[in-house]
Amino acid sequence: MQTVAVQIQDSYMKKFLSYVNSHSENITITKDKKLEYDPYFYERKQQLQKDMDDIDNGKIKMINNKDFWDEIDSFTESLQK
Repeated sequence: MQTVAVQIQDSYMKKFLSYVNSHSENITITKDKKLEYDPYFYERKQQLQKDMDDIDNGKIKMINNKDFWDEIDSFTESLQK
């Protein structure tokens, strides 16, 4: 069995569900709670994984919390001059 995401025009939903019901032995519909909360969940998850991989293999340098806030403080001070 394979899983796919399908986007359906609101105006076509009734016909789509009718088709699915008439082929229910081959099609199962389940709601993905993650997508209900965040329609871009899987895209964000994929990007986060890519970012973590880039950090792990040295493509991106991650700075520590203290250095980050020091840079923010320095930046805001430069704006006030």
